[in-house]
Amino acid sequence: MLICGVDEAGRGPLAGPVVAAAAVFDENFTHPEIQDSKALTAKQRDRLFDYITQTASSWAIIAVGPRRIEELNILQATKLAMKLAVERVTADLVLVDGNQPIVCTLPQRTVIGGDRLHVQISAASILAKVWRDRIMETLGAKYPGYGLEKHAGYPTPAHKKAILELGPCRVHRKTFAGVIVRPHCSNVGGERLAVGS
Repeated sequence: MLICGVDEAGRGPLAGPVVAAAAVFDENFTHPEIQDSKALTAKQRDRLFDYITQTASSWAIIAVGPRRIEELNILQATKLAMKLAVERVTADLVLVDGNQPIVCTLPQRTVIGGDRLHVQISAASILAKVWRDRIMETLGAKYPGYGLEKHAGYPTPAHKKAILELGPCRVHRKTFAGVIVRPHCSNVGGERLAVGS
């Protein structure tokens, strides 16, 4: 049986996309190093990202941008990203990290703390985290002054201070507490996609 793990990265930040990943492995697959992305160093995650994308039977990553997050709210944007990721892989069962089911034609189970319990969800958590961090590094270079490449858009004191001093940039989530809306800011959004099989 092919098991698809699904997880997300970036629900809490004030800027950038929310990213969901789906990673599919056989039900008997094990790997001692693949665990919750938060328990790994950046170097470990990068190395495992390459391993997962090369060895998974299929995988997909979806990034839903800040304008869509504002339109839907962060929970619905996250569930949309998860749904779109799952639609791009082949599996027999979907394991979703957390307690929120997604719209999906495949059988699914929600698993609270699933990124610590199922290697497939752990693999998805690594894909989502690495992909989002790479996006935020790119956005940090494009929108200097906010330190997006350092804190990945999370509400650190330095980030909140930069928003107060500079105003939000195009990739800030204008509906989030901690982001001040100013009329000169314009819109950007959409989805980014990566798929492998």
